[in-house]
Amino acid sequence: MDNPLTPVSDNPLRSLPYEPAFESLGEDYFDRVAPAEFPQYSLRFRNDRLLATLGLSPKAVTDEQWIEVFGGFPAPPPCLAMRYHGYQFGEYNPNLGDGRGFLYGQVRGVDGELYDFGTKGSGRTPYSRGGDGRLTLKGGVREVLASEMLQRLGVRTSRCLSLIETGEQLWRGDEPSPTRSSVMVRFSRSHIRFGTFERLHALSRKDLIEKLLDHVLQYYYPHLVEDRIPEVSSKAERYARFYAELVQRVADLVAQWMTAGFCHAVLNTDNMSITGESFDYGPYAFIPQYNLGFTAAYFDYFGRYCYGNQPEVCAWNLQMLQAPLRAVIDRSEMESALAQFYPRYQTTYRQRMLLRMGLEVGLDQVPEAVAEELLQRTIKLLFESKVSYHNFFVVLKQQFQGSWRSEASHILKDALEEGTPDDVVQVFESWRQFYHQVLQSLPEREMDAIATRLTQQNPTVFLLKPEIERVWDAIAQEDNWQPFYDLVEQISQE
Repeated sequence: MDNPLTPVSDNPLRSLPYEPAFESLGEDYFDRVAPAEFPQYSLRFRNDRLLATLGLSPKAVTDEQWIEVFGGFPAPPPCLAMRYHGYQFGEYNPNLGDGRGFLYGQVRGVDGELYDFGTKGSGRTPYSRGGDGRLTLKGGVREVLASEMLQRLGVRTSRCLSLIETGEQLWRGDEPSPTRSSVMVRFSRSHIRFGTFERLHALSRKDLIEKLLDHVLQYYYPHLVEDRIPEVSSKAERYARFYAELVQRVADLVAQWMTAGFCHAVLNTDNMSITGESFDYGPYAFIPQYNLGFTAAYFDYFGRYCYGNQPEVCAWNLQMLQAPLRAVIDRSEMESALAQFYPRYQTTYRQRMLLRMGLEVGLDQVPEAVAEELLQRTIKLLFESKVSYHNFFVVLKQQFQGSWRSEASHILKDALEEGTPDDVVQVFESWRQFYHQVLQSLPEREMDAIATRLTQQNPTVFLLKPEIERVWDAIAQEDNWQPFYDLVEQISQE
Protein backbone atom coordinates (compact mmCIF):
# COMPACT_ATOMS: atom_id res chain seq x y z
CA MET A 1 0.00 0.00 0.00
CA ASP A 2 1.44 3.40 -1.00
CA ASN A 3 1.08 6.23 1.50
CA PRO A 4 2.14 9.87 1.40
CA LEU A 5 4.31 11.08 4.25
CA THR A 6 1.69 13.21 5.96
CA PRO A 7 1.46 13.76 9.72
CA VAL A 8 -0.88 11.31 11.40
CA SER A 9 -2.55 12.49 14.58
CA ASP A 10 -2.12 10.67 17.89
CA ASN A 11 0.67 8.48 16.54
CA PRO A 12 1.70 6.15 19.40
CA LEU A 13 5.12 5.60 17.79
CA ARG A 14 5.84 9.33 18.13
CA SER A 15 4.71 9.27 21.74
CA LEU A 16 7.15 6.57 22.86
CA PRO A 17 9.39 7.60 25.79
CA TYR A 18 12.52 8.21 23.72
CA GLU A 19 15.75 8.51 25.70
CA PRO A 20 18.63 10.68 24.41
CA ALA A 21 21.19 8.18 25.70
CA PHE A 22 23.72 8.19 22.86
CA GLU A 23 22.94 11.81 21.99
CA SER A 24 23.91 12.80 25.53
CA LEU A 25 27.51 11.75 24.83
CA GLY A 26 27.92 14.80 22.61
CA GLU A 27 28.96 15.42 19.04
CA ASP A 28 32.38 13.83 19.32
CA TYR A 29 30.60 10.56 18.60
CA PHE A 30 28.14 11.34 15.79
CA ASP A 31 26.93 13.72 13.10
CA ARG A 32 23.38 15.01 12.89
CA VAL A 33 21.91 14.16 9.50
CA ALA A 34 18.62 14.45 7.64
CA PRO A 35 16.73 11.42 6.29
CA ALA A 36 16.26 11.07 2.55
CA GLU A 37 12.90 11.78 0.96
CA PHE A 38 11.63 9.04 -1.32
CA PRO A 39 9.13 8.96 -4.19
CA GLN A 40 7.17 6.08 -2.66
CA TYR A 41 6.45 4.61 0.76
CA SER A 42 5.04 1.08 0.53
CA LEU A 43 5.00 -0.81 3.80
CA ARG A 44 6.28 -4.33 3.10
CA PHE A 45 6.95 -5.63 6.61
CA ARG A 46 6.14 -4.51 10.13
CA ASN A 47 7.29 -6.69 12.99
CA ASP A 48 4.24 -6.59 15.22
CA ARG A 49 5.80 -9.17 17.54
CA LEU A 50 8.23 -6.52 18.75
CA LEU A 51 5.57 -3.99 19.67
CA ALA A 52 4.83 -5.72 22.96
CA THR A 53 8.42 -4.95 24.04
CA LEU A 54 7.57 -1.28 23.47
CA GLY A 55 4.34 -1.55 25.42
CA LEU A 56 2.17 -1.30 22.31
CA SER A 57 -0.36 -3.59 20.66
CA PRO A 58 -0.46 -4.07 16.88
CA LYS A 59 -4.01 -2.76 16.74
CA ALA A 60 -2.87 0.52 18.31
CA VAL A 61 -0.62 1.39 15.34
CA THR A 62 -1.97 1.87 11.82
CA ASP A 63 0.12 1.35 8.71
CA GLU A 64 -0.06 5.10 8.03
CA GLN A 65 1.34 5.84 11.49
CA TRP A 66 4.06 3.25 10.97
CA ILE A 67 5.12 4.80 7.66
CA GLU A 68 5.10 8.31 9.10
CA VAL A 69 7.69 7.36 11.73
CA PHE A 70 9.74 4.61 10.09
CA GLY A 71 9.64 6.08 6.59
CA GLY A 72 9.90 9.81 7.27
CA PHE A 73 11.75 9.75 10.63
CA PRO A 74 10.25 12.99 11.95
CA ALA A 75 11.94 14.92 14.77
CA PRO A 76 12.23 14.43 17.62
CA PRO A 77 14.28 12.26 18.05
CA PRO A 78 17.28 13.39 16.00
CA CYS A 79 18.95 11.29 13.30
CA LEU A 80 22.53 10.55 14.39
CA ALA A 81 25.09 9.08 11.97
CA MET A 82 27.48 7.25 14.28
CA ARG A 83 31.22 7.63 13.85
CA TYR A 84 33.49 4.58 13.89
CA HIS A 85 36.50 2.94 12.26
CA GLY A 86 37.23 -0.76 11.94
CA TYR A 87 39.37 -3.66 10.77
CA GLN A 88 37.99 -4.89 7.45
CA PHE A 89 39.41 -8.24 6.33
CA GLY A 90 42.27 -7.67 8.74
CA GLU A 91 43.21 -4.18 7.48
CA TYR A 92 42.50 -1.05 9.50
CA ASN A 93 40.14 1.35 7.76
CA PRO A 94 39.63 4.86 9.20
CA ASN A 95 37.16 5.81 6.46
CA LEU A 96 34.04 4.27 7.94
CA GLY A 97 31.01 5.44 9.90
CA ASP A 98 27.28 5.18 9.21
CA GLY A 99 27.20 5.59 5.42
CA ARG A 100 23.58 4.67 4.71
CA GLY A 101 21.92 4.75 8.07
CA PHE A 102 21.64 6.49 11.41
CA LEU A 103 20.48 5.98 14.96
CA TYR A 104 16.86 7.08 15.13
CA GLY A 105 15.79 7.07 18.72
CA GLN A 106 16.36 4.85 21.73
CA VAL A 107 13.48 3.52 23.78
CA ARG A 108 13.32 1.68 27.09
CA GLY A 109 11.41 -1.58 26.66
CA VAL A 110 8.94 -2.95 29.16
CA ASP A 111 11.71 -5.41 30.10
CA GLY A 112 13.85 -2.51 31.29
CA GLU A 113 16.42 -2.75 28.48
CA LEU A 114 17.32 0.14 26.21
CA TYR A 115 16.70 -0.53 22.50
CA ASP A 116 17.90 1.25 19.36
CA PHE A 117 16.01 2.06 16.20
CA GLY A 118 18.82 1.88 13.64
CA THR A 119 18.14 2.59 9.98
CA LYS A 120 19.60 1.13 6.82
CA GLY A 121 19.03 2.70 3.40
CA SER A 122 17.85 6.04 4.82
CA GLY A 123 20.06 8.28 2.70
CA ARG A 124 23.53 9.69 2.39
CA THR A 125 25.63 10.86 5.34
CA PRO A 126 29.14 12.35 5.68
CA TYR A 127 30.39 8.73 5.64
CA SER A 128 28.72 7.51 2.45
CA ARG A 129 32.11 7.43 0.66
CA GLY A 130 30.58 8.08 -2.76
CA GLY A 131 27.70 5.64 -2.23
CA ASP A 132 24.04 6.46 -2.66
CA GLY A 133 23.06 5.71 0.94
CA ARG A 134 20.35 3.31 -0.20
CA LEU A 135 19.42 -0.31 0.53
CA THR A 136 18.16 -2.71 -2.08
CA LEU A 137 14.77 -4.26 -1.43
CA LYS A 138 16.31 -7.71 -1.70
CA GLY A 139 18.86 -6.79 0.95
CA GLY A 140 16.03 -5.75 3.25
CA VAL A 141 14.08 -8.94 2.60
CA ARG A 142 17.18 -11.02 3.34
CA GLU A 143 17.79 -9.21 6.65
CA VAL A 144 14.21 -9.78 7.79
CA LEU A 145 14.55 -13.49 7.09
CA ALA A 146 17.98 -13.80 8.71
CA SER A 147 17.02 -12.12 11.95
CA GLU A 148 13.76 -14.05 12.32
CA MET A 149 15.48 -17.38 11.59
CA LEU A 150 18.30 -16.67 14.03
CA GLN A 151 15.83 -15.61 16.69
CA ARG A 152 14.01 -18.93 16.26
CA LEU A 153 17.29 -20.82 16.56
CA GLY A 154 18.13 -19.14 19.86
CA VAL A 155 20.79 -16.72 18.63
CA ARG A 156 21.15 -13.40 20.45
CA THR A 157 20.28 -11.21 17.49
CA SER A 158 19.00 -7.84 16.40
CA ARG A 159 15.60 -7.93 14.71
CA CYS A 160 14.15 -6.18 11.70
CA LEU A 161 11.36 -3.90 12.90
CA SER A 162 10.30 -2.32 9.62
CA LEU A 163 10.81 -2.59 5.86
CA ILE A 164 9.41 0.03 3.49
CA GLU A 165 9.84 0.00 -0.29
CA THR A 166 10.85 3.45 -1.48
CA GLY A 167 10.28 3.48 -5.23
CA GLU A 168 13.79 4.20 -6.51
CA GLN A 169 15.89 2.20 -8.96
CA LEU A 170 19.34 1.24 -7.76
CA TRP A 171 22.37 -0.07 -9.60
CA ARG A 172 24.42 -2.77 -7.91
CA GLY A 173 27.18 -5.06 -9.08
CA ASP A 174 25.91 -8.06 -7.10
CA GLU A 175 22.22 -7.92 -8.12
CA PRO A 176 20.49 -7.72 -11.50
CA SER A 177 20.06 -3.98 -12.02
CA PRO A 178 18.18 -1.75 -11.90
CA THR A 179 16.83 -3.16 -8.67
CA ARG A 180 14.23 -1.94 -6.20
CA SER A 181 15.03 0.16 -3.13
CA SER A 182 13.98 0.11 0.51
CA VAL A 183 14.56 1.61 3.92
CA MET A 184 14.81 -0.70 6.91
CA VAL A 185 14.73 -0.16 10.67
CA ARG A 186 16.72 -2.50 12.87
CA PHE A 187 15.69 -3.11 16.49
CA SER A 188 18.74 -3.88 18.60
CA ARG A 189 20.26 -3.45 22.04
CA SER A 190 23.02 -1.16 20.79
CA HIS A 191 24.75 0.04 17.64
CA ILE A 192 27.97 0.87 19.49
CA ARG A 193 30.65 -1.22 17.85
CA PHE A 194 34.19 -2.34 18.54
CA GLY A 195 35.07 0.17 15.81
CA THR A 196 33.50 3.01 17.82
CA PHE A 197 36.31 2.60 20.35
CA GLU A 198 38.93 1.99 17.65
CA ARG A 199 38.23 5.38 16.09
CA LEU A 200 38.84 7.13 19.42
CA HIS A 201 42.12 5.23 19.82
CA ALA A 202 43.21 6.41 16.36
CA LEU A 203 42.46 9.97 17.49
CA SER A 204 44.46 9.43 20.73
CA ARG A 205 41.43 10.47 22.78
CA LYS A 206 41.71 8.59 26.05
CA ASP A 207 39.15 10.94 27.57
CA LEU A 208 36.54 10.00 24.96
CA ILE A 209 37.32 6.29 25.33
CA GLU A 210 36.71 6.49 29.08
CA LYS A 211 33.55 8.54 28.59
CA LEU A 212 32.19 6.03 26.07
CA LEU A 213 33.07 3.09 28.29
CA ASP A 214 31.29 4.69 31.24
CA HIS A 215 28.26 5.11 28.97
CA VAL A 216 28.39 1.45 27.88
CA LEU A 217 28.55 0.26 31.49
CA GLN A 218 25.74 2.56 32.61
CA TYR A 219 23.32 1.47 29.89
CA TYR A 220 24.35 -2.07 28.92
CA TYR A 221 26.25 -3.48 31.91
CA PRO A 222 24.48 -1.79 34.83
CA HIS A 223 25.16 -4.75 37.13
CA LEU A 224 28.84 -3.76 37.04
CA VAL A 225 28.09 -0.18 38.01
CA GLU A 226 25.97 -1.20 40.98
CA ASP A 227 28.75 -3.18 42.67
CA ARG A 228 29.59 -1.99 46.18
CA ILE A 229 33.39 -1.84 46.09
CA PRO A 230 35.76 0.96 47.18
CA GLU A 231 35.67 3.92 44.81
CA VAL A 232 39.44 4.08 44.35
CA SER A 233 39.61 0.63 42.77
CA SER A 234 36.01 0.21 41.62
CA LYS A 235 36.35 1.96 38.27
CA ALA A 236 39.38 -0.05 37.15
CA GLU A 237 37.77 -3.27 38.35
CA ARG A 238 34.49 -2.49 36.60
CA TYR A 239 36.32 -1.84 33.32
CA ALA A 240 38.25 -5.12 33.57
CA ARG A 241 35.11 -7.06 34.43
CA PHE A 242 33.32 -5.46 31.47
CA TYR A 243 35.93 -6.76 29.03
CA ALA A 244 35.86 -10.21 30.63
CA GLU A 245 32.07 -10.33 30.31
CA LEU A 246 32.20 -9.14 26.69
CA VAL A 247 34.61 -11.98 25.90
CA GLN A 248 32.13 -14.44 27.39
CA ARG A 249 29.20 -12.92 25.48
CA VAL A 250 31.02 -13.05 22.15
CA ALA A 251 32.15 -16.64 22.78
CA ASP A 252 28.53 -17.58 23.45
CA LEU A 253 27.38 -15.73 20.33
CA VAL A 254 29.83 -17.54 18.05
CA ALA A 255 28.77 -20.86 19.56
CA GLN A 256 25.16 -19.93 18.77
CA TRP A 257 26.09 -19.17 15.13
CA MET A 258 28.03 -22.39 14.75
CA THR A 259 25.25 -24.50 16.23
CA ALA A 260 22.73 -22.78 13.96
CA GLY A 261 24.94 -23.49 10.92
CA PHE A 262 25.14 -19.75 10.24
CA CYS A 263 27.94 -17.96 8.40
CA HIS A 264 27.81 -14.20 9.04
CA ALA A 265 30.27 -13.54 6.20
CA VAL A 266 31.53 -10.04 7.13
CA LEU A 267 32.93 -10.14 10.66
CA ASN A 268 34.80 -6.85 10.50
CA THR A 269 35.20 -5.03 13.81
CA ASP A 270 32.65 -2.43 12.74
CA ASN A 271 30.13 -5.30 12.61
CA MET A 272 30.84 -6.41 16.18
CA SER A 273 28.47 -5.04 18.81
CA ILE A 274 29.72 -3.97 22.21
CA THR A 275 26.79 -5.84 23.77
CA GLY A 276 27.71 -9.17 22.15
CA GLU A 277 24.67 -9.16 19.90
CA SER A 278 24.57 -10.39 16.30
CA PHE A 279 23.60 -7.76 13.73
CA ASP A 280 24.07 -6.39 10.21
CA TYR A 281 23.23 -9.22 7.81
CA GLY A 282 24.56 -8.77 4.30
CA PRO A 283 25.89 -11.74 2.28
CA TYR A 284 25.22 -14.24 5.08
CA ALA A 285 24.28 -17.86 4.44
CA PHE A 286 23.25 -20.97 6.35
CA ILE A 287 25.46 -23.95 5.51
CA PRO A 288 23.86 -26.68 3.34
CA GLN A 289 26.22 -29.37 4.71
CA TYR A 290 28.75 -29.38 7.52
CA ASN A 291 31.78 -27.76 5.91
CA LEU A 292 34.18 -25.62 7.93
CA GLY A 293 35.45 -24.03 4.72
CA PHE A 294 32.02 -22.83 3.58
CA THR A 295 32.28 -19.14 2.61
CA ALA A 296 29.18 -17.01 2.16
CA ALA A 297 30.54 -13.76 0.66
CA TYR A 298 31.57 -13.92 -2.99
CA PHE A 299 34.22 -11.23 -2.31
CA ASP A 300 35.86 -13.20 0.54
CA TYR A 301 38.42 -14.60 -1.85
CA PHE A 302 40.66 -16.22 0.76
CA GLY A 303 37.90 -17.47 3.07
CA ARG A 304 38.84 -15.28 6.02
CA TYR A 305 35.23 -15.23 7.22
CA CYS A 306 34.31 -18.80 6.31
CA TYR A 307 32.05 -20.76 8.64
CA GLY A 308 34.84 -22.56 10.49
CA ASN A 309 36.95 -19.42 11.01
CA GLN A 310 34.28 -17.53 12.93
CA PRO A 311 35.56 -18.40 16.44
CA GLU A 312 39.14 -17.47 15.55
CA VAL A 313 38.10 -14.23 13.84
CA CYS A 314 35.94 -13.10 16.76
CA ALA A 315 38.76 -13.84 19.21
CA TRP A 316 41.07 -11.77 16.98
CA ASN A 317 38.53 -8.92 16.94
CA LEU A 318 38.43 -9.00 20.74
CA GLN A 319 42.21 -8.84 20.79
CA MET A 320 42.17 -5.78 18.50
CA LEU A 321 39.70 -4.13 20.86
CA GLN A 322 42.35 -4.30 23.56
CA ALA A 323 44.31 -1.51 21.82
CA PRO A 324 41.80 1.26 22.62
CA LEU A 325 40.82 -0.28 25.95
CA ARG A 326 44.45 -0.36 27.15
CA ALA A 327 43.99 3.34 27.82
CA VAL A 328 41.84 2.41 30.82
CA ILE A 329 42.26 -1.37 31.41
CA ASP A 330 45.40 -3.26 32.35
CA ARG A 331 46.66 -5.32 29.42
CA SER A 332 47.44 -8.42 31.48
CA GLU A 333 43.88 -8.49 32.82
CA MET A 334 42.49 -8.37 29.29
CA GLU A 335 44.82 -11.12 28.14
CA SER A 336 43.69 -13.31 31.05
CA ALA A 337 40.07 -12.64 30.13
CA LEU A 338 40.66 -13.39 26.45
CA ALA A 339 42.34 -16.70 27.38
CA GLN A 340 38.89 -17.84 28.53
CA PHE A 341 37.35 -17.31 25.09
CA TYR A 342 37.93 -20.78 23.67
CA PRO A 343 37.03 -22.73 26.83
CA ARG A 344 33.77 -20.74 27.04
CA TYR A 345 33.12 -21.22 23.32
CA GLN A 346 33.71 -24.98 23.48
CA THR A 347 31.46 -25.38 26.53
CA THR A 348 28.61 -23.39 25.01
CA TYR A 349 28.96 -25.05 21.60
CA ARG A 350 28.91 -28.52 23.18
CA GLN A 351 25.85 -27.68 25.29
CA ARG A 352 23.92 -26.22 22.37
CA MET A 353 24.78 -29.04 19.96
CA LEU A 354 23.68 -31.61 22.54
CA LEU A 355 20.41 -29.70 22.95
CA ARG A 356 19.83 -30.06 19.21
CA MET A 357 20.12 -33.80 19.82
CA GLY A 358 17.61 -33.57 22.66
CA LEU A 359 20.17 -33.91 25.44
CA GLU A 360 21.42 -31.80 28.32
CA VAL A 361 24.96 -31.68 29.68
CA GLY A 362 25.39 -31.69 33.46
CA LEU A 363 24.61 -33.40 36.72
CA ASP A 364 22.09 -36.23 36.38
CA GLN A 365 22.25 -35.75 32.61
CA VAL A 366 25.10 -36.32 30.14
CA PRO A 367 28.62 -35.99 31.61
CA GLU A 368 30.89 -33.52 29.82
CA ALA A 369 33.34 -36.17 28.62
CA VAL A 370 30.52 -38.26 27.14
CA ALA A 371 28.94 -35.15 25.63
CA GLU A 372 32.23 -34.22 23.97
CA GLU A 373 32.62 -37.71 22.52
CA LEU A 374 29.08 -37.64 21.14
CA LEU A 375 29.68 -34.18 19.70
CA GLN A 376 32.84 -35.30 17.87
CA ARG A 377 31.11 -38.41 16.52
CA THR A 378 28.18 -36.28 15.32
CA ILE A 379 30.47 -33.80 13.56
CA LYS A 380 32.33 -36.68 11.92
CA LEU A 381 29.05 -38.18 10.73
CA LEU A 382 27.79 -34.86 9.36
CA PHE A 383 31.07 -34.24 7.55
CA GLU A 384 31.60 -37.74 6.16
CA SER A 385 28.01 -38.33 5.04
CA LYS A 386 27.49 -34.86 3.45
CA VAL A 387 23.86 -34.97 4.60
CA SER A 388 21.88 -31.75 4.94
CA TYR A 389 23.12 -30.16 8.17
CA HIS A 390 19.71 -28.78 9.11
CA ASN A 391 17.67 -31.72 7.92
CA PHE A 392 19.73 -34.12 10.05
CA PHE A 393 18.30 -32.51 13.19
CA VAL A 394 14.80 -32.25 11.71
CA VAL A 395 14.76 -35.98 10.94
CA LEU A 396 16.12 -36.72 14.43
CA LYS A 397 13.19 -34.75 15.85
CA GLN A 398 10.57 -36.32 13.59
CA GLN A 399 11.66 -39.91 14.09
CA PHE A 400 12.61 -39.93 17.76
CA GLN A 401 10.87 -42.58 19.85
CA GLY A 402 11.31 -43.78 23.38
CA SER A 403 12.08 -47.24 21.97
CA TRP A 404 15.44 -45.90 20.81
CA ARG A 405 16.59 -46.34 24.41
CA SER A 406 16.08 -50.11 24.28
CA GLU A 407 17.02 -50.92 20.68
CA ALA A 408 19.85 -49.20 18.79
CA SER A 409 18.64 -50.46 15.39
CA HIS A 410 15.53 -48.30 15.74
CA ILE A 411 17.59 -45.09 15.70
CA LEU A 412 17.20 -43.40 12.29
CA LYS A 413 16.63 -46.87 10.85
CA ASP A 414 15.88 -45.61 7.33
CA ALA A 415 18.65 -43.00 7.26
CA LEU A 416 21.03 -44.87 4.98
CA GLU A 417 20.22 -45.21 1.32
CA GLU A 418 21.16 -48.24 -0.73
CA GLY A 419 24.65 -47.85 -2.09
CA THR A 420 25.93 -45.72 0.78
CA PRO A 421 29.75 -46.09 0.88
CA ASP A 422 31.03 -48.55 3.48
CA ASP A 423 33.09 -45.93 5.32
CA VAL A 424 29.99 -43.74 5.79
CA VAL A 425 28.01 -46.77 6.99
CA GLN A 426 30.71 -47.45 9.59
CA VAL A 427 30.69 -43.84 10.81
CA PHE A 428 26.90 -43.89 11.05
CA GLU A 429 26.83 -47.19 12.96
CA SER A 430 29.47 -45.91 15.36
CA TRP A 431 27.43 -42.76 15.97
CA ARG A 432 24.20 -44.70 16.37
CA GLN A 433 25.66 -47.11 18.93
CA PHE A 434 27.12 -44.26 20.97
CA TYR A 435 23.89 -42.23 20.87
CA HIS A 436 22.10 -45.38 22.01
CA GLN A 437 24.50 -45.78 24.92
CA VAL A 438 23.83 -42.19 25.97
CA LEU A 439 20.07 -42.80 25.89
CA GLN A 440 20.52 -45.97 27.94
CA SER A 441 22.45 -44.04 30.58
CA LEU A 442 19.43 -41.81 31.19
CA PRO A 443 16.28 -42.81 33.10
CA GLU A 444 13.31 -43.83 30.97
CA ARG A 445 11.30 -40.85 32.16
CA GLU A 446 13.84 -38.59 30.43
CA MET A 447 12.68 -39.74 26.97
CA ASP A 448 9.72 -37.32 26.99
CA ALA A 449 12.03 -34.44 27.88
CA ILE A 450 14.32 -35.41 24.98
CA ALA A 451 11.39 -35.33 22.57
CA THR A 452 10.42 -31.88 23.86
CA ARG A 453 13.94 -30.51 23.46
CA LEU A 454 14.21 -31.89 19.94
CA THR A 455 11.00 -30.06 19.01
CA GLN A 456 12.07 -26.81 20.66
CA GLN A 457 15.57 -26.75 19.19
CA ASN A 458 14.94 -27.89 15.62
CA PRO A 459 12.46 -25.98 13.47
CA THR A 460 11.28 -27.81 10.37
CA VAL A 461 11.76 -24.66 8.30
CA PHE A 462 15.35 -23.72 7.53
CA LEU A 463 16.72 -20.89 5.46
CA LEU A 464 19.00 -22.08 2.67
CA LYS A 465 19.78 -19.99 -0.40
CA PRO A 466 17.19 -21.67 -2.71
CA GLU A 467 14.42 -20.86 -0.24
CA ILE A 468 15.44 -17.20 -0.07
CA GLU A 469 15.66 -17.01 -3.87
CA ARG A 470 12.23 -18.63 -4.24
CA VAL A 471 10.69 -15.94 -2.04
CA TRP A 472 12.58 -13.16 -3.79
CA ASP A 473 11.69 -14.38 -7.29
CA ALA A 474 7.99 -14.14 -6.44
CA ILE A 475 8.53 -10.52 -5.35
CA ALA A 476 10.80 -9.55 -8.24
CA GLN A 477 8.83 -11.21 -11.02
CA GLU A 478 5.21 -10.93 -9.87
CA ASP A 479 5.30 -8.50 -6.93
CA ASN A 480 3.85 -11.40 -4.98
CA TRP A 481 4.69 -10.96 -1.29
CA GLN A 482 2.65 -13.87 0.02
CA PRO A 483 5.48 -16.47 -0.09
CA PHE A 484 7.62 -14.05 1.95
CA TYR A 485 4.92 -13.48 4.54
CA ASP A 486 4.18 -17.19 4.70
CA LEU A 487 7.85 -18.00 5.28
CA VAL A 488 8.22 -15.41 8.05
CA GLU A 489 5.10 -16.81 9.71
CA GLN A 490 6.35 -20.38 9.43
CA ILE A 491 9.68 -19.43 10.98
CA SER A 492 8.00 -17.61 13.84
CA GLN A 493 5.35 -20.21 14.55
CA GLU A 494 7.55 -23.31 14.48
